[in-house]
Amino acid sequence: MPRLWFIGLIFLVFSCKKQELPKPVHFPKLMEIPKGFPSMDFPSDNAFSKERWELGKMLFFDPVLSSDSSISCSSCHLPELAFSDRITFSKGVKDRDGTRNSPSLANIGYHPYFTREGGVPTLEMQILVPIQEHNEFDFNIVLIAERLQADSQYVKMAIDAYGRTPDPFVITRALACFERSLISGNSPYDQYYYQENASAISASAKRGKQLFFSNKTNCSKCHDGFNFTNYAFENNGLYEQYEDPGRFRLTRNPTDSALFKVPSLRNIAITGPYMHDGSIQTLEEVIEHYNLGGKQHLHKSDLIHPLGLTADEKSDLINFLKTLTDETFIENPIFKK
Repeated sequence: MPRLWFIGLIFLVFSCKKQELPKPVHFPKLMEIPKGFPSMDFPSDNAFSKERWELGKMLFFDPVLSSDSSISCSSCHLPELAFSDRITFSKGVKDRDGTRNSPSLANIGYHPYFTREGGVPTLEMQILVPIQEHNEFDFNIVLIAERLQADSQYVKMAIDAYGRTPDPFVITRALACFERSLISGNSPYDQYYYQENASAISASAKRGKQLFFSNKTNCSKCHDGFNFTNYAFENNGLYEQYEDPGRFRLTRNPTDSALFKVPSLRNIAITGPYMHDGSIQTLEEVIEHYNLGGKQHLHKSDLIHPLGLTADEKSDLINFLKTLTDETFIENPIFKK
């Protein structure tokens, strides 16, 4: 009998261990700047406030911004996908295909300019691009303001936030205020590098990190800093001939043909498909593209050349890139509709 009692006690102890509750998740607070990140700059006419943020969030998820009220900003920028989507070209009004792959909005408030050719200087101005694009919202900011001014809730929120009714100034500023709050900086990589938790990433990911920052791959020559981008305009040898003219669309300078803004790699594992046109589906294919050195193009970056990576090195690189996925960002309830 004593032996049976002892066995029962051991079983009970191990059963209790199995049923231990997981540690609560710490979600970063609104506008909480992660360790290792610079402070966030706000324009003098659009300082952050909770009222402005709430108005911007409501607008972000509201299809009222599109001509037929069928899509919103969040239709192409889903919180659970780090504010990107999973399709090559997002659909606009009347089911029209977009012309470029939707990028993630994570840390968008740190970007010095916007669109893939860098033609928009401020976040406040950026929303005007999808609003007027025929294949996106196909609308007019003045007509949107007229809609919102007929809505008593929007009128009250606008007055509380900016001291004026929802006019174009209020709409663009509120959306920018919300988007600046989309800060992602608590990935396993951040925990390892900035928070100095040596066990936050695997041995394979650590090898991948060394490879990523090495002269062998040159990855970090374009994807550097806390946001894993230098925001420069480059050609990565995706095609020999490009349908999309890239930065040339803005400057009309032939030397800018087929150059595109270097994207951030944060949350890259969940923001595919990849490239400006969504033509590469997986991270494995992305790595192989660079491993082969890309296709020949007049403006291809000198940094891109055949790498000669082994299968293990490719796997290590991918495992490192996966450490840039920030679960507390994509699951944070403050960013849900």
